[in-house]
Amino acid sequence: MTNLPESPESPASPDQPHGDQVHGDPVLVDPVLANPVLANPVQGDVLGGLRSMVDVVTGLGGSSAAVDTLSDEAVLEGHVLIAGARRALDTQAAWFAATLARRSRPELGGQGLAARRGYRTPEDLLQTISGSSKSDAVKLLGVGRLLVETDAAEKAAREAAEAQRLLDEIPPLDGAVPALPPVDLPVPAAAVPPWHAPIGRALGEGWLSVEKADALRKGLGDLDRAITPEKLTSALARLLSEARTLNADQLFKRARRVRDVLDEAGIAAREKAAYDDRSLRFYRLHTGQVRMVGLFAPEDGEYLMQTYDAITSPRRGGVRFVDKEQAAWAKRVQDDPRTTEQLTADAFLALTKLGVKADPKRIAGGRNPAVRMVTIHPRSTTPTGTAPTGAAFTGVAPTATAQVGTASTGAAASGTEPGGPTAAAEELASDAASSPGTATPELKPGVIEGTAVTVSAETLERNLCDTGILDVTFDDHGHGLDLGREQRTFSPAQRAALAIRDGGCMWPGCDRPPSWTETHHIQHWKDDTGQTNLADGILLCRADHLRLHNEHWRITRDDTGRYWLTPPPRLDPEQTPIPLTSTSTILRDTD
Repeated sequence: MTNLPESPESPASPDQPHGDQVHGDPVLVDPVLANPVLANPVQGDVLGGLRSMVDVVTGLGGSSAAVDTLSDEAVLEGHVLIAGARRALDTQAAWFAATLARRSRPELGGQGLAARRGYRTPEDLLQTISGSSKSDAVKLLGVGRLLVETDAAEKAAREAAEAQRLLDEIPPLDGAVPALPPVDLPVPAAAVPPWHAPIGRALGEGWLSVEKADALRKGLGDLDRAITPEKLTSALARLLSEARTLNADQLFKRARRVRDVLDEAGIAAREKAAYDDRSLRFYRLHTGQVRMVGLFAPEDGEYLMQTYDAITSPRRGGVRFVDKEQAAWAKRVQDDPRTTEQLTADAFLALTKLGVKADPKRIAGGRNPAVRMVTIHPRSTTPTGTAPTGAAFTGVAPTATAQVGTASTGAAASGTEPGGPTAAAEELASDAASSPGTATPELKPGVIEGTAVTVSAETLERNLCDTGILDVTFDDHGHGLDLGREQRTFSPAQRAALAIRDGGCMWPGCDRPPSWTETHHIQHWKDDTGQTNLADGILLCRADHLRLHNEHWRITRDDTGRYWLTPPPRLDPEQTPIPLTSTSTILRDTD
């Protein structure tokens, strides 16, 4: 909407939608951004500061030459400064958005601020002013409401405390009985800060972005009968301690996983809702082409994603192949003249035709895509020298065991190639079943490996009927206990354990899932004794694995079991070690 009418009415009280002189402000069109902005805004420190800031930033100008002359350190510092300024500005924008929403609330009808400007909702007005997406406008309003609720509750708490202080200072009346008990004023409910108050404080301190605040708010969800404010407050404190090192996407997944752990009873309901939402639609276009749009539950969708990865990984930087036949196939895929999208479309069509024509008793050769699910259950301290089933014992008492089930949706798990993860799981599960005292404990909800998607215990049990389990034992630091081997290569069982421990590529900032990784041996051939233990392995995606070797980075492990990445001298003369952090969500939940 480009032409917004002026509103000449006189200002009303601040509680009215046209208070603070906003109602009568003419709307102009910015000649540069072509966005409506309010002229003659409220005079005050906030707007005065914003105007000064805009003048300063605009005065910086901007050109490629000006930035290209900066050193690497200056470029990085510039980004850090801009990010800090953006966080502060976005927080101010959230405050303004909350006020705009309050003055546009539905009960005001046509007298609401957005309605008087010709917009149906405050989100629509925000979009026009900022040029943002609808989701960004909704996000800003949500965080703004969070700030307002926190501010109101903390203000009420301060007022209640002040009232109590004044009451305590009232001297006793003459002749009053000194033994009378003190009078305690009840603190009103509004004076109790909401569980998300620490998010508002972190925003005010300037280190938490609006995007991260929204991720925490949506990820942890709302209160219900099972989730009390105390539980959410405790969970939020833990998440805020991790928030500085996670981006908004990672923080949302982490918060959603924490919510699932708090509300195990709700996992099955959310799982069913996601499954009930499944759909697949076909549309015939006027050109005769057919468009397919689908939505799948996480379990089935992950199977499709694994199939997609298997088809296209040579094109998209997937795992390198050592086997000559597999390497030759990868080379053919890379050299194929079709685009990746065309290759995917042709492959999925071929798979559909194969499924229609296939003998149901015959499974196509090759490696079947599979969805690996992981759950954690506590295990009592094992006496020294006794190895839990499926894991060698090294004198460290295990505190938790990860159980891995590999689900191959729509195909029998036994179709997985010999020696693959499923075969290893079945083999170990068979060994466990034949060993006394190794009964499988009651399953707890788990996650789909490489994601933060929680699955119910019922889903795990359903898949274990076909696939069996693989027990991987971890110590109280979350480190896999050694599975010693005489060969240097890592076995499928060890790869599964590393996938649970690392959660995917361990390179800082990389989000590749375990299926995209290769196992790096941290001891070079000339340094090690030939034994391959879990402590010697770490998962890296192909690109980062190549970078490590080609640029001569080095990964080491300290006495506490933590891994560190040391850059080469040419990149960092000080060679400052960088901590490597697991992205595995399920092991964090056992801390």
